[in-house]
Amino acid sequence: MATDALDGPVSEEAGRGQRVLDLLNKAIDIQSPLVRKNIARARQRNPEATPADVIHNLERMYVSALAGTGAAVGATAAAPGVGTGVALALSAGEALSSLELSALFALSLAEVHGVPIDELERRRTIVMGIMLGGGGSATIAKVAERTGQHWARQIVAKVPVATLRQINGVLGRNFVVKYGTKQGIIVLGRVAPFGIGAVIGGAANAALAALAVKAGRHAFGPPPTSWPDIA
Repeated sequence: MATDALDGPVSEEAGRGQRVLDLLNKAIDIQSPLVRKNIARARQRNPEATPADVIHNLERMYVSALAGTGAAVGATAAAPGVGTGVALALSAGEALSSLELSALFALSLAEVHGVPIDELERRRTIVMGIMLGGGGSATIAKVAERTGQHWARQIVAKVPVATLRQINGVLGRNFVVKYGTKQGIIVLGRVAPFGIGAVIGGAANAALAALAVKAGRHAFGPPPTSWPDIA
């Protein structure tokens, strides 16, 4: 009886964690083919844009898009007449959209910097490492048993896939805990009275985007002075 009582909550928690990772993998799968189009979009207003210019545009577009998505869903979910169940469903859908935007941003940075993203494990390391911020970079350095700045270039581009799988196993557990906690707070905020939900949704997503931008700069370091071969 006691064992059965313990097994239920553990299984339920594991199931929720796997759903978070499934959403992440789905977001990476959807956005990976769109990376070069995203870079082209960032360059279209200025064909002479340097890598630094394009990275700045990618950062700006990411923060704007993520904040806008959070505000829109927050306003809709908190609108008069929208029930809590509908509000939570809307926020669940926005969670995938947020992950897609974050995956596209992180992988686009890698492409501009010339860091290979041809293998799934490398893509997962980059996306989770950037979304987890400083904690992600510390985990990557520890598991890879390497130190130094700019882990995306020093580690992700160079270590074997077997090592990346070990890194991603640890990152995945951290991602489930931290991302799940953040999303829980944001979702509850979006069910707040109309107007407040929009503010909380937009501000929360903008804060998450700002942390990812900072983590991306740390992961890759200074922009390249010329374009790598991304044609």
